[in-house]
Amino acid sequence: MGLLSQGSPLNWTETRKYADHVRKHGILQFLNIYNKVKDRQKDVLKWGDEVEYMLVQLDKKNEKACLVLNGNKLLETLQEKGENVNPNHPTLWRPEYGSYMIEGTPGQPYGETLSEFNTVEDNMGKRRKEASSVLNKDETLCTITSFPRLGCPGFTKPEYRPAPVEKGVSRSLFFPDQAINKHPRFSTITRNVFHRRGERVVINVPIFKDKNTPTPFVETFPEDDGGAVRAALPDHIYMDASGFGMGNCCLQVTFQACNIGEARYLYDQLATFCPIMMALSAASPFYRGYVSDIDCRWGVNSASADDRTREERGLEPLKNNKFRIHKSRFDSIDSYLSFFGDKYNDIELTKDDDIYSQLLDAGIDRLLAQHIAHLFIRDPLSLFEETLHLDDEDETEHFENLQSTNWQTMRFKPPHPNTDMGWRVEFRPMEVQLTDFENAAYVVFVVLLTRVILSYKLDFLIPLSKVDENIKVAQKRNAVQEDLFYFRRDIFKGCTPSFDSTAAQNGVGTNEDHEEYTLMSIDTIINGKEGVFPGIVPILNCYLENMEVDVKTRCTILNYLKLIKKRASGELMTMARWMREFVAKHPEYKKDSVITDKINYDLLSKCDRIAKGEEQCPELIGDPASTTRP
Repeated sequence: MGLLSQGSPLNWTETRKYADHVRKHGILQFLNIYNKVKDRQKDVLKWGDEVEYMLVQLDKKNEKACLVLNGNKLLETLQEKGENVNPNHPTLWRPEYGSYMIEGTPGQPYGETLSEFNTVEDNMGKRRKEASSVLNKDETLCTITSFPRLGCPGFTKPEYRPAPVEKGVSRSLFFPDQAINKHPRFSTITRNVFHRRGERVVINVPIFKDKNTPTPFVETFPEDDGGAVRAALPDHIYMDASGFGMGNCCLQVTFQACNIGEARYLYDQLATFCPIMMALSAASPFYRGYVSDIDCRWGVNSASADDRTREERGLEPLKNNKFRIHKSRFDSIDSYLSFFGDKYNDIELTKDDDIYSQLLDAGIDRLLAQHIAHLFIRDPLSLFEETLHLDDEDETEHFENLQSTNWQTMRFKPPHPNTDMGWRVEFRPMEVQLTDFENAAYVVFVVLLTRVILSYKLDFLIPLSKVDENIKVAQKRNAVQEDLFYFRRDIFKGCTPSFDSTAAQNGVGTNEDHEEYTLMSIDTIINGKEGVFPGIVPILNCYLENMEVDVKTRCTILNYLKLIKKRASGELMTMARWMREFVAKHPEYKKDSVITDKINYDLLSKCDRIAKGEEQCPELIGDPASTTRP
C-alpha cells in the first residue's frame, strides 16, 4: 500500500525539481529517527499480515467475470462500519492500486504467544465475510494474484476503453485509467513512472506453447503508434502499463524485532527464503487472456514499476542521469544488512556516495549507510505540494516517500516517531492464495520460521548473487517441482548473533569454506533429505516439541505445516499448477494458450466456491480440517 498522503499532486516536471529536496530532508528525517531509537531494546514480537483482494462480478447470465471498479466505495463502507466507530475493530481496510482492489489486515497486531496462530485464519475469515456482506448479489471478493483477463476488452465493470493518448495516465493500449484507484498517489505514481522513463513500461512474458499456439506467436495492435510493435517480443505476451503488475495481489507479513540488530539479522536470513516462498506460493500463470510460461507475478511487477531511463538501464551512455541502475525499484534486495551477511554481499551496489558519506559522518555504520544510500538513488514518484516543507524532527514523510517506493522482496522498517512501534521487517515475495486456510498457513509458517531462526541461531546466508538467481528460477513454470535452488548446507554452524545494537554494528562474519551451499529441490529444503539437509518442517516440529503448546494450537499448526510440506513434495498442487490444469481440461480450451471469457468465468466461479467452502478441492488443499475453520 505504501505512503498515502493527501493533497495536490505535482506533475513529473515539478516533482523532479524537488527530488534533491526530498532526498536531503529524507536523510535528515532518517537520522533523527535513528538517533532517537537506535538503542531501543526488548520490544516483544508483534506481527501482522496483509491480504489483498479483488472485487469480481460473476455474471451468471452472460457467463462472464469482470473486475468491479468499486473499491473506493467498498472501502468507505467498511471503514464507516468498522474502525471509524470502534478503534478496536478486529479488521482494518486500506486502498490498493487497482480501483477493483482492497487490502485487509487484522485490527491489532498479533502477539508473541503461539496461541495467536489460532486466530489468524479466523480473522481472515472475518475480513472476507465482512466485505462480502456489503457487496451486490453477483459480486464476490477473490484472493487471486492475477486476474486472468486483465487488460482484455471488457474486463472491467463498468466497461471503459483504454486511452493511449497524451493526456492519459498510463497511455496503455489495454489498461484503462479508470481501473486505477482514485487516490492521487496511485495515478501520480503511474503517470510519473511513464514520464520519468520517457516511454511506456515494457512487460514481456513468455507464452506457454501449447499444441495449437501459433509459432511464432506474434500479436497485432490496431491502436498502436509504433511503440508496441517495437517493444513486443515474438512468443511473448506483451503488456504496457503499471497496472499489469501493481494491479496484482499478494500476501505480506511484517514482524517487530526486539531491537535493530535482531531486525537486521532477520532481514538477511529471510531474504534467502524469498525465492523459496515465492515458488511455494506460485499462483499467477495467466496474463492478458493468455496462458504464460511463468507461475509468479514478480517479474511482471518489476517491469511494471521500472521507471529507469534508457541511460540508467545501460542502453545509452550516461549524460542526463547520474547512475547506471541494475534493477527496477521493484525487485530483490541488493545488500544484506547485518555484519554476518557482509561477506555475502557479492553483487554491485549502486549508491549515492554523497549521501553515503553523510550517513557515515553522522555515525551510521557502513552496511546500514550503504543500504539507505542505495534506496536514495531513486527519485520520488509521488509528491504533494502540501507536504514539501516539513519538520524533520517529527515528520518522516520524505524518508517514507522513497522507502515505500523501493518495492523489494524484504523491507527494513525503522520505527515511526512518537509511537510505540519498534524496528520491523516486512516479508514481501508471497503470492496470495485462494482460501483463508492457505493464506493463514503461509503466514504462520513464515512467523514460526522467524522464531526458529532466533531460537536456534540458524544461518541461511549464501552469496546474494545466488539469491538473485533463485528469484529468477522461482518464477518458472512448476519451479517448485522441476527446479533446484541454491541453499546453505549447514544452517547450524554460522553466526552466533548478539542483538545488542553495538554488537550488531561491530560483529564479524564467520570463516567458512567455499562449499557452504549447493543446489537443492524445494522438497529437500522444506521436508529434508537424509544425509543432505534436515528440512525446515522437521526443524519447526522439533521446536514445537520443546515448547509448551496446547492441543488446539498444535493441531492448527500441524495442519498448516502439512499444507506446506505437501506443496513442497508435490503431493498437493500450487495454485498456479491447479489453475493450469483447470484450463487445460476445460471443454472450450482449444490448446491455443487463449483464456476465453467462458473459461475465465468458470475458473473464477470455481475459485469462489472453493474459497467460500462450498466446494472441496483436495488436489489443491487436501483435507485441512483446521481447528479454526467454521
